[in-house]
Parts: sequence; structure tokens; C-alpha cells
Amino acid sequence: MHLAVGYWHRSGGGRFSETVLSYPEIEEVYFPWVNEPSGRPLLGFGEEEDEETLTEVLQEELTALRGGGRRLDLLLNANCYGRMAASLGLEMHIRELIGKLDGWGCKPDIVTTASPFIAATLKKRFPEIEVRASVNMRLMTLQAMKYLAPWFDSYYIGRDVQRNLDTVRRFSDWARGNGKKVGILANSGCLRNCPWQTFHDNLVAHSAAAQDQIRVPGFNPHLCWTMYARKENLPELLKATWIRPEDLPAYEPYVDFVKLATRQHACPRLVIDAYVSHSFKGNLPDLFEPGFSPAFSAHGTMLDNSRFPKDWAQKVSACSRECTSCGYCEKVFDQIQVK
Repeated sequence: MHLAVGYWHRSGGGRFSETVLSYPEIEEVYFPWVNEPSGRPLLGFGEEEDEETLTEVLQEELTALRGGGRRLDLLLNANCYGRMAASLGLEMHIRELIGKLDGWGCKPDIVTTASPFIAATLKKRFPEIEVRASVNMRLMTLQAMKYLAPWFDSYYIGRDVQRNLDTVRRFSDWARGNGKKVGILANSGCLRNCPWQTFHDNLVAHSAAAQDQIRVPGFNPHLCWTMYARKENLPELLKATWIRPEDLPAYEPYVDFVKLATRQHACPRLVIDAYVSHSFKGNLPDLFEPGFSPAFSAHGTMLDNSRFPKDWAQKVSACSRECTSCGYCEKVFDQIQVK
């Protein structure tokens, strides 16, 4: 079980590749192309560098990572490609993009996508590249994974079911029996069963155009931040999809790779250190992307990760996922919160 981390641009003033290469546990790096829609805002969003500079830095970093033996995972995982979604134009664009990376000596080993069209294109044009099903495909059942078998080589298990080890084991058994691999996203801050996910993922895919629009005051497109603005909703964080660093070893027999969300994290090293060491003594929301520490501090609250009960992982693994009457997470919240 190895780690995969997301490319961040000049985070903290340091070089991304130097950070990654200092951790032998990190075997994969996932990255978007400059000005390419993905599951996050465009690479370089909010940065002062122009497209040429962003591309030059990306080339330097990917070259260093390839030289350090890390596998490269190109993200083509936007939730919407608009009118291009199943077009010859998109196929040509993908071929040109992979060709450009190949010219750098950085042809991707993996492409992660949420598009069956992109997956089919890769299988046809680049059969040597591993095609990975994005976490945004929400693979909650073994049946869904079987449907995708002709086009995908590896899968991210749907976040909403990954806390259940029996489910992870079943997915793993089928995958290994059919020459496939499975992974999990360990530190997503997203709400479990979030009904706004499709809306939000589509908005992110169009973020370049959306930022030019006049926003309507009073509406936050992020359900999670809207929820946590009310103090009584704070325990919902414990009902989400993340996995504590301390509980990650339980996935070792079943999972081939663990994705850490770091592309927009304020302190990627904090996240990597926690999941490499399987230990975190700090404020729990600091681990996640998005990080909700500001929302909790606004209510005068932090969550001490070292205060979790010993039966936490066992309890949430057996959770019904309905979260309407159990009360366990509310009790744990009272135990771990610090004023």
C-alpha cells in the first residue's frame, strides 16, 4: 500500500518535487495540465504566474519526479467537458497532451478520469497507460466496478462506503481476482452522501468561466461550509468519509494505493507526515481538504485527534450510513472537542 499525493504549485515557497522525493512512501504523483479543467480549480488559480511560467515549472517538477522514480498520474477528471464530452476534438486534445508530456520524458504512467469516453479513448490510443476510475465516479457497489472493467484498470472506491472494511475487502477480492487494483482517498473533507456533489463538481469544472460571473450575495455553493456555519451541525464532520491516520494500517491487506488530497491544502507536509507515521496529534480539521479549522474556530472549538476512543474505527466500519438516530458521533464529538 503506497501513497499518492497531488501536485501543488510553489506551496510554502518550497519545491514540490523536493518534498515528495524526501518520502519513499510516496510512489505516485497526480497532476492536472495547466488551464485544464479537473476536480479542482485550474492549476495556478489565484497565482500571479502566466501560463508559460506555470508550464515551465510543471515541466521541471515532473522531470525531477520521473528522475526520482515516481509514477506520474495525469488528471483528466473534470465532471463536465461540455459539448466536447464525446467528441473527436477531445480525443485529439488528449492525444496531443500525452504526446507533449511524452516529449518531456514525462509520459503519464496513469490517467485518472471520471469520463467513460476518455477511458475508452485511452484504451484505444494508449493501451500501455493504466486507466484509473476517479473517486468522482462514486463507485459504491461491486456491480458498478464490474460494469467498468473493459475500460478501467484501477479504481478509487466511493468515499461514502470506504469506512466499511467488509465492503473494501469485497472490492479488493474482486479486483485482485480480475487483474485490477483499488485505492481510497483518505483525507477528503466532503460530507458523506453529499447531495450537492454533482452541482459542485460541475461548477468546479467550469470554474474558469464561472469566476467571471457576478456572484449572488448570500449563497455559498459549498454545502459543507454552509452547514458548519451553524454550531449544532459541527458533529457532522465525524460522519463524513475521511479515515484517521491511526486507522490506515487496517486497509493494508486490501488497498493498493492511498490518495492524499494535497493540491490545495495549506500545509501538505502536515498531511503527509500524519499518514506516513499513522499518527496525528493536532486539530483534526487541519488534515482535510477542504480544511474546516476556520469554521470550527469561529465557534471557539477545535478537535483533538488524540482523544478518539479506541473503538472508533470498529464503530464507524459497522455504521449504517443513515446517521439519523445512533448518536455515537455526537458522543465522540463531545469527547474530542476542546474549547
